Amino acid sequence: MNNNRKIAIVSASLGVGGAERFAATLGSMLHGLGYEIHHIIILDIVTYDYQGKLVNLGKLFAQEKGVFRAVKKGKYIARYLQENQIDTIVDLRSRPMLVREIFAQWIYGQRKTYFMVHSANLEMYFPKSLFWTKCLYAKATKIVTVSKAIEQKIKAKYGLTNTQIIYNPVVFSESLNDKPNGLPDTYFLFFGRLEDDIKNLSLLLDAYELSEANVKGVHLILLGDGSDKDKITEKIQLKKLNSFVKIIPFQSDVLAFVQHAKATLLASRYEGFPMSLIESLAAGTPVISVDCESGPSEIIQHGINGLLVENHKPEALANAMNLLLSDENLYQNCKNNAKQSVEHLSLSTIAASWQRLLND
Repeated sequence: MNNNRKIAIVSASLGVGGAERFAATLGSMLHGLGYEIHHIIILDIVTYDYQGKLVNLGKLFAQEKGVFRAVKKGKYIARYLQENQIDTIVDLRSRPMLVREIFAQWIYGQRKTYFMVHSANLEMYFPKSLFWTKCLYAKATKIVTVSKAIEQKIKAKYGLTNTQIIYNPVVFSESLNDKPNGLPDTYFLFFGRLEDDIKNLSLLLDAYELSEANVKGVHLILLGDGSDKDKITEKIQLKKLNSFVKIIPFQSDVLAFVQHAKATLLASRYEGFPMSLIESLAAGTPVISVDCESGPSEIIQHGINGLLVENHKPEALANAMNLLLSDENLYQNCKNNAKQSVEHLSLSTIAASWQRLLND
């Protein structure tokens, strides 16, 4: 055991989203370094592989209702942390509700606490009150952000200085997987949550419609699930793009889809440190992204490993698609540079950063 340290990783679930995938990855990284890992999840959703013990509050308290459910969950966590002598908490949850977070920090007590912020939308991670945010988080061991932009925003808005940047890690694969059945010969790929308010899939569809992709037989694959699936499906139908745009349900392993894509696309309104971009580059696939708040500008080297364009401009995104399709030299250059451009985000490198942080 590494310094006899026991770590509880608290997350919404171990399935579907990027933050949830990171929770599973972080647990595996730290388990590999000799830490004892306890995953505490709020919802009964587990689709990612994980290492360590699992406390599934969603399943344990499925029959409970109302405010008493939250209180019983809290008491259970407090007792579990005490009985298992857990001295460190890594909290990946969304944390906007003040009363709940006061309760949560009472449960955590004097343990070392690392609160992660995965998005530039800070209202997902802090209460609206500036006063209470400072009170609650000034004494945290560290506030860990996944990008420079997020760290700077936290310092500017809340005046908190106990921050640390640790980028999301990425897994490299040297082998080429078989192409999944039913995919077109050539396609652009989006993978992630189908939530238009964040991912701005409407912009992506507008840009695809304006581009020369469908004329050249290049399809668009949207891989994932989410609350706006019906809305996106309707928009595809209204644009009469059914023959060229296909929605594929969430897959726990997206590597084969990424490896065979022409490029991965991102049109988000805001991000944190988008996993879809770094996973695509690690698979050797170039990327095209809008320059949204936080993330893409710290990943994409324009013209080197992909293309970075102005946000909220469908014409700019369409032109970037056209450029990768028409300029073979540019495309091959981006493809050849893809993997090496994210080598600094390898599991071993990021694991070492976490180890230094936890042992500090």
